[in-house]
Amino acid sequence: MAKGATPKHKPKGPGLKGDPLGNLVMTEIGIIAQLSGTLFESVLPDGMTRAQYGVLNHLLRMEQERTIGELANSFQVRQPTMSSTVRKLEDKGLVELKPDPEDRRIRRVAITAAGKATRQAGLAALGPLYAELMEHMGEKELKAILPTLTKMRELLDERRPG
Repeated sequence: MAKGATPKHKPKGPGLKGDPLGNLVMTEIGIIAQLSGTLFESVLPDGMTRAQYGVLNHLLRMEQERTIGELANSFQVRQPTMSSTVRKLEDKGLVELKPDPEDRRIRRVAITAAGKATRQAGLAALGPLYAELMEHMGEKELKAILPTLTKMRELLDERRPG
């Protein structure tokens, strides 16, 4: 084993004996988020971060242009952080800033055709991972957990601070 390497082992579970069920569930979700996020970022196009990809995905999912403040709120980050992310996407030609038709002082972030193509390239790069997930868990099992995950996301979204 390499110096400083951690031995691979399977933990007995997501928490300690006696932990509340809610803690076990949230710990498991946190671990999954970390593992999947790191794996996801490893297959993104060169120079693209999860945050940048997330903005592209969000703009497409919401089907509307958003202000930097709205994006910052959606991602629960500070406005300067989101401004930096949007600026990097703009430099790559993946988004453009457009003046708001009702208030020219406000600029809205809009995804470009190149941004849409980059988002699709990210999905394609994840194809092998999704295929492996389907092979090990199956479509039926994945479809069965999706409503529960959606319900949990909606509950947590309603409780978001600020």
